[in-house]
Amino acid sequence: MNRRYVALVGLCAAVALAALLVSPDAALATLTWLAADPVRFAVVLLAVAVVRPFLAWPTTLVAVAVGFGYGWPGVPFGVLLLTLTALPPYYLARAGRASVLDADGERDADDEEAPAGTGRGARASASAERLVGVAGGTRTVAATRLLPLPSDAISLGAGVANVRLRPFLAGTALGELPWVVAGVAVGVSADRIVAGDLSGLDPTLLAGMAGVGILLLAGPAYRAYRDRAGWNAA
Repeated sequence: MNRRYVALVGLCAAVALAALLVSPDAALATLTWLAADPVRFAVVLLAVAVVRPFLAWPTTLVAVAVGFGYGWPGVPFGVLLLTLTALPPYYLARAGRASVLDADGERDADDEEAPAGTGRGARASASAERLVGVAGGTRTVAATRLLPLPSDAISLGAGVANVRLRPFLAGTALGELPWVVAGVAVGVSADRIVAGDLSGLDPTLLAGMAGVGILLLAGPAYRAYRDRAGWNAA
């Protein structure tokens, strides 16, 4: 009975703490105190990077916090954190990839009008793998991260596309670098961060990054489509 009571109290405390931490405004209110100790701040940011995907926080918020605590010298640390925080959804997708493909294969095997392995999930995974095969994992991940898309969705897509770990890490670091620089540029203005003003991301910069990402993917995407069309024609 005593153990159950302690567990219940612990659970309530955890829920209350999570409710406080899930609010970005509440987190920003504690930045000044945390940043007073660089080591403590680094430990907290590492913990936030690990749990961030489960809290659905935007990755740029981490870069802004880095800029607030460390200024421009914190850019490499910001890249490390944004690369680290991409790993949970990536591994989740890698773990579920085989089961999705197996499930699609079983459903299609019962369908006399469709060959096995041509389910929606299997086709999406095969298409993504073809693009990665043509462009390379590093280029694909880096280019897609330059687009204004949710970071976790890109990590999930990389896992589904069977991108290997090293290309995923390299592509994530390269693709997140401009986002880190943009976030740090906001974070170095302490007055704006304390006021909760995160609107310093220049739309021109976002458009330029998206344009570079599209250019990096345009050629490989066309080659993958052409190869697929030629295979179908054959």
